[in-house]
Amino acid sequence: MSHLTSRRGLLFGAAAVSTGALLAGCTSNESSNDEPAANDQPAADDKPGKQVTIGFAGPQADHGWLNAINDNAKSRAKKYSDVTLEITEGSNDTAAQIGQIETLINKKVDVLVILPADGKALTQVGLQAMRANIPVVNLDRIFNTPQAYRCWIGGDNYGMGLNAGHYIGEKLKGKSGARVIELAGLDNLELTQQRTKGFDDALKNYPNVKKVARQAAEFTVESGQAKMAQLLQAQSKFDALWNHDDDQGVGALRAIEQAGRDDFLMVGGAGALSAFQAIKQDDGVLKATVLYPPTMAASAIDLARALGQSKGIGGLAEFEIPASLTLYSAVVDKTNVDQYMPTGFK
Repeated sequence: MSHLTSRRGLLFGAAAVSTGALLAGCTSNESSNDEPAANDQPAADDKPGKQVTIGFAGPQADHGWLNAINDNAKSRAKKYSDVTLEITEGSNDTAAQIGQIETLINKKVDVLVILPADGKALTQVGLQAMRANIPVVNLDRIFNTPQAYRCWIGGDNYGMGLNAGHYIGEKLKGKSGARVIELAGLDNLELTQQRTKGFDDALKNYPNVKKVARQAAEFTVESGQAKMAQLLQAQSKFDALWNHDDDQGVGALRAIEQAGRDDFLMVGGAGALSAFQAIKQDDGVLKATVLYPPTMAASAIDLARALGQSKGIGGLAEFEIPASLTLYSAVVDKTNVDQYMPTGFK
């Protein structure tokens, strides 16, 4: 239950071109007199530059996706000899996380990367950092005001639902009276509502497809198994299932196996390694998953380094990094799973 925002936009991170390629592939073209001066801007690349200390503060890694966020940040920082990473333990307690960030502010880190446990509740500490002239890269769960961050980077919950719906719709395009069901996440979270809206909007393009049931789970294996069992009992026949989260999908697949059902296709969400492996094996109902890539944390480190070195992003004409970057929710199936396998989280 880690993905709490719904911006849409640029292809960035593992879901598109790797950030390293974006940052590094920028200075190879020589400018000529008829080219704009912006082509000569300093852009971040892999060569060692000014030393930058990046403070990283995220919530407690109580979910496979969040653990992958921490791993991606750490491994990306190690890539650069000019980056020192100050990382907190992580906490889901708002007051504790604020305290951890204030400690990083007092240490006078050069840049902060913050994935808040609660974006609204931590807005003030983001503002505090910005007022202390420490630029903030706001990761995924968004603060209440753009004044609290220099750059936002995160995933696309609406896009997840949209792409899941289009994938299923295309697979069922020739089937009259096709029936689909949805295993959602926590219904009190905006991200769940956004994923459902995207899914419903996509299905409007396929008049032969009807969503006949929806059940909300809790982004856990146990809830996925229990809620999927209820759906299977209530729906004796359907053609496709969209499950919002690959972690709860582990439980959903257990329920499906226990029920002996294999008469439909399943699409997951987020990009867990177990889902990629099942898709590659291709001997069950799980045929695809829609990404919400934790590689955004590696991209956040790249952005923070560029900020600390007063550089822009290669391939873009601007002198500065953008104000916001939204990852693309790519669909991974057996045709491209090998490409994404290294990004799968446990």
